[in-house]
Amino acid sequence: MTKLQAGAEFPKQEVAKLGGGTMVLGQPGNGKDWQLVVVYRGKHCPLCKKYLAKLEELLPEFHDNGVDVVAVSGDPLEKAEADIAEMGVTMPVGYDLSVAQMQALGLYVTTPRGPQETDRPFPEPGVFVINEHGTTQVIDISNSPFVRPDLENIAGGLKYIRANDYPIRGTHTG
Repeated sequence: MTKLQAGAEFPKQEVAKLGGGTMVLGQPGNGKDWQLVVVYRGKHCPLCKKYLAKLEELLPEFHDNGVDVVAVSGDPLEKAEADIAEMGVTMPVGYDLSVAQMQALGLYVTTPRGPQETDRPFPEPGVFVINEHGTTQVIDISNSPFVRPDLENIAGGLKYIRANDYPIRGTHTG
């Protein structure tokens, strides 16, 4: 598994987007210069639904701070469409993230326990913030659905980072 380094160039990934076309993880859109990428486990995960609902609630705060917000899973089109329609999420959502793409992002990948979960390997949660230079500003990767960063803290933290030219943390190599 590749471990992304804070301050390194984010490995852009092109994925299919609900509603048609594609989007590029790591390339801000919608007139914003930063991007928040939230990787969720998929339709089978009730914790993901709560997390995405909270993210949806905080979208204006992120957008007001110049941060584009996208979510992505490894689900196929049918599952992703059903899940997002059920939740009423309006942010851009990608689907069909491949295992190779998951690994390129440094995500933990899980083999399903059986059909009650899903029918394919899926990513565990990941949150990435990419700044205007395409650099990984913030990384949070979990191997469990129960451990995820607080989205209100992320929104407030990004506001502080941007207002104070706060440096990328965790880059010491010596």
